Amino acid sequence: MAGNTFGTLFKLTTFGESHGRALGGVLDGCPAGIALDLKAIQDELNRRKPGQSAIVTQRKEPDTVEIYSGVFEGKTTGTPIGFAIHNTNQKSKDYSHIKDSYRPSHADYVYDKKYGFRDYRGGGRSSARETASRVVAGAIAKQFLKGVQINAFVSQVGSLKLETPYQELDFKAIESNAVRCPDTVTAAKMEEYIKSIKKQGDTIGGVISCVVQNVPIGLGEPVFDKLHAELGKAMLSINAVKGFEYGSGFAGVEMKGSEHNDQYNSDGSTRSNLSGGIQGGISNGMDIYFKVAFKPVATVLQAYDTIDKEGNKVTTQGKGRHDPCVVPRAVPIVEAMAALVLADHTLLARTNKV
Repeated sequence: MAGNTFGTLFKLTTFGESHGRALGGVLDGCPAGIALDLKAIQDELNRRKPGQSAIVTQRKEPDTVEIYSGVFEGKTTGTPIGFAIHNTNQKSKDYSHIKDSYRPSHADYVYDKKYGFRDYRGGGRSSARETASRVVAGAIAKQFLKGVQINAFVSQVGSLKLETPYQELDFKAIESNAVRCPDTVTAAKMEEYIKSIKKQGDTIGGVISCVVQNVPIGLGEPVFDKLHAELGKAMLSINAVKGFEYGSGFAGVEMKGSEHNDQYNSDGSTRSNLSGGIQGGISNGMDIYFKVAFKPVATVLQAYDTIDKEGNKVTTQGKGRHDPCVVPRAVPIVEAMAALVLADHTLLARTNKV
């Protein structure tokens, strides 16, 4: 299986399956001498782990990360950082009923056709549990990106939208509720809605917004490796993501050029920021902001029609422990992938100068 490595210089390779012994990764290219706050890394994992509230999967995993290499006396050595997160609460029998059939909108069918067989236990390598490794690497990337602030939050669940501009939000309130929406009134409505969807044995999608501040000018390569293209690839690599837009996004098509252009101030900043902090594929020093759309989780705890390996029509039903809405737990994943992109392009930017 190819495609398990992300990045050019700040490079992450992940391994592991949902119901295997462990997940983990090797982070290569991290500069030496960075003092790592191991508690901060674990705190990021705790934001992603299952069982943290009534509106997420009730799989109970401590998700404790163990770092095996690349760190000595609390600092990075410049050598590959190897780490693992051991699985302790697998219930593989919850998936025995789909051993010979395919769940709609899952990777089951295409994995079987591409590789000749599949790990049906929780989706194996296609499980969103793989993202735990990304959160560890992203937490390290955040500590490398001193001064850069990355804040993601839930801005939509189903048709419930947070309408407040991000400039008026208190990012400190993101962790004040289970939904991770910085507006407590909207968060309460979202939480009740997710609970009602869960009672129906169904799922719902949502949107995560992310704001990156204090990004230096000059990150991103101007042709094939544009910064927004790299961010888009990073976000679209996350399980269940169906869309990415930055800056004015699709709303920009309704504007005239004279309305959409960001006029310069004398110091090089801009009066507006419809560009979303990126121009010509390169960061311009303004806030980078983008949205990531997540589909409803494909596993529903209702009866559904599908086919088995022989192409016969069968009826089955979802079982086990699943998120009724993935976006609350995906917030740290979005932040982690953004951090990995920015860390990689920070190192790439250094190669452009004498």
